[in-house]
Amino acid sequence: MGWFKKKRPEKIEYENIGVKESLIEMKGLSEQIIDLSYSAILFDSADIAGQVDELEERLDELLYNIRIGLMLAARNREDAEQLTGILQVATATERIGDASQELMQIFEEGVEFRPFAPFFLKDGDEKIWAIRVAEESDIINRQISELGIESETGSRIIAIKRGPKWLYDIEPDKRIKGSDVLIARGVEDGLKELVAYAKGEVKWGKYKR
Repeated sequence: MGWFKKKRPEKIEYENIGVKESLIEMKGLSEQIIDLSYSAILFDSADIAGQVDELEERLDELLYNIRIGLMLAARNREDAEQLTGILQVATATERIGDASQELMQIFEEGVEFRPFAPFFLKDGDEKIWAIRVAEESDIINRQISELGIESETGSRIIAIKRGPKWLYDIEPDKRIKGSDVLIARGVEDGLKELVAYAKGEVKWGKYKR
């Protein structure tokens, strides 16, 4: 990797957070890293590509934790054989991060315009759209959990561009602000509903009736 890849520590520190907890975190990160990888290409954003690199680094740390945890848990050969499946799952999940990180090498190729990105994404069942929140929208200053955006529209907010900054770890208590650009993933009909809300064309709750 090149200019957007951060220097990694020479030694990964072990965190005693448990194998189960590490696997759960890896699962969530692997889903997020895929979303952000395609978003980086679709929106030609080196900032998002840098975030992919950070998430992949975290996957490396979690895989290390799992390896240490499994070695500590194995008392004999039988234990080791039973725990092998967990390690295989963790390793496969970490490889998702490796593949996404390799995809980000496109930003090192010096290509000024990447017209093929929308082409290979357009035929999927789910789309990734950038949706700007208008000042007149009634979803402004409300928490994502309060709105229930994913349950109501089937669309999931995977990132927010707020001014020059990108927000990636979208927690349920995150409040939406005016002029935010929501990077959302979902089926087209659900995304269109979210657009209507974000533009203020429809008041929140109309589709619920």
